[in-house]
Amino acid sequence: MKLRFRLLASYIVLIALPLLILGIVYYRTSLRMVTEQAQQNVYEIVKKSNEVMDTKLRKVEQGTLGLFVDKDLYRIFNELDPANNAELLNADRQISSILSKYFTQNEDVYAYQLWTSYYSFGTQRVLPYGDPTRSDIYQEAVSAGGKIVWYPTYDFTSMFNQPWLAESDIEYRHMFSVARLLNFSHLDNSSIVSMKPDVERPVLNISFKADVFQSLFNNSIPSDSQFLVVDPQSRVVASSNSAQITNTLDEAWLDELREAGTGTRTIEMDSERVLVCFDRSSVTGWLSIVMTPESALVGQLVSTVKISTIVTAGLLGLIAAIFAYFILGKITGPIRKLVAAMKSVGEGDFGTRVEIEAKDEFGFLLLRFNRMNNRIQMLIQENYEIQLKEKEAEIQALNMQMNPHFLYNTLNIMNWMAIEAGQKELSKMLVGLSTMLHYTSRKDWLAVHLSEEIEWMTHYFYIMTTRFEDKFDVQYQFEPEMYELKVPRLLFQPFVENSILHGFDQLESGGLITVSGRREDGYRIFEVTDNGRGMSEEMIERILDKKSTSVGIKNTMARIQMTYGEEYGIEIISAPDQGTTVKIRLP
Repeated sequence: MKLRFRLLASYIVLIALPLLILGIVYYRTSLRMVTEQAQQNVYEIVKKSNEVMDTKLRKVEQGTLGLFVDKDLYRIFNELDPANNAELLNADRQISSILSKYFTQNEDVYAYQLWTSYYSFGTQRVLPYGDPTRSDIYQEAVSAGGKIVWYPTYDFTSMFNQPWLAESDIEYRHMFSVARLLNFSHLDNSSIVSMKPDVERPVLNISFKADVFQSLFNNSIPSDSQFLVVDPQSRVVASSNSAQITNTLDEAWLDELREAGTGTRTIEMDSERVLVCFDRSSVTGWLSIVMTPESALVGQLVSTVKISTIVTAGLLGLIAAIFAYFILGKITGPIRKLVAAMKSVGEGDFGTRVEIEAKDEFGFLLLRFNRMNNRIQMLIQENYEIQLKEKEAEIQALNMQMNPHFLYNTLNIMNWMAIEAGQKELSKMLVGLSTMLHYTSRKDWLAVHLSEEIEWMTHYFYIMTTRFEDKFDVQYQFEPEMYELKVPRLLFQPFVENSILHGFDQLESGGLITVSGRREDGYRIFEVTDNGRGMSEEMIERILDKKSTSVGIKNTMARIQMTYGEEYGIEIISAPDQGTTVKIRLP
């Protein structure tokens, strides 16, 4: 794939990734905002619906309080003879009329009665209650001792033991009730007068059909939502699903809602995220819950976001592709020119030049290319001249090849003459000198093993100690494995010679030169140490700056750095009358 297409693919990827990330962020943000807003709206609906229902039920509760001090009811029950049927019928008509004043204006009230063990008063709707005193409603009202009891939705046929209605389609099949034990009293001349102790206190029962909640919530919550009303014992008072009414739910999330009392939650139901809004009634203590699938709220948004994201991404991608095309032309144009020029150079045409049209980085690159070609042409010319000179030097070297052989033969003759004359020391010096001359005159000046260098140094020291009449001694201290490693040829000679000629020039005897080598922190450290007269800081600086007159030292320093790099070289540690240590650092 060419660079142009690779760059284009890179641009596309760089454009697609931000668009994808922005699309995801936009979608999630929109989803969260819409979900939160919808959840808050549904929550407000639940609270308002609860407030409406509480207002209606509170009126009923206030009506029950009014019955406590109703003089007519006090009189009727205080004077009523339960054994007299005529009085019971007359009392029923009066009680029905009194109850109607309190409850007929509330359209949600389905039926209301006063229950006693001997009669059920109130004839708004004649329901087959049977013996209501056997019902749970009556028993809880009596146990409450005058406190109001809100009894959750129940099955009429089972509550009042009417099995013959079980298969009938009756409108009052499911109802919930409010019941209260009434202990009538009234104010007589600033004194409260209560009923006689032996008079049976009646229980007021007001019944509501369960579909009261149905009509309230169905007209206010979203179409795909479901509502649920449960009492503190998790019994279903009302529900969108009629099959749940009167059942007891056993759900962990329901306990959490009951504990919180009011608010919103997002829970998982049947592998689907559901927004739950709930609020507790201040009158009944029942919990009204509205459950809305998240998908129902954001389904339309998802398609809108997808379309808008795709359209936006397409437009941005098209614009970016157009810009990328022109940008790639600016980038790859100079590169194509440079490639064509380099191809010509590769074929040997070093006179090729590239026209520079811009002053940017590519223009600078083309400028450097042109300069490089100029330099290459110059180097070719120089190299040609150097080769000519090398040829001349090689011819001269061939002419001088006889000189070393003449010296070796002459030294050999002198050695035999010294042996015949009995000059053993002279013979030994001549052999050493011949070996040294052979070592230094080798054509190959590559690195040698340390053992070869030490052998040469041994001959050198022998000649020098003879010359200076045992003025100094020499010691070697090398780690064993150092002998197998290679070092530059004549590495130690300039420093040893400097110690002999300058360090010991004021000594008659007792001079000591120590040549050592070791490994340290990944380096090879060689040291040439003498106990001579030392040198000043100024002299050390002159040597290290290559300003001294010692050609051998300057040559050695240059060879080390040319061979191994700038971080390698020598270090001189010395002071007047303190001797000198030359530390050589090699890799």
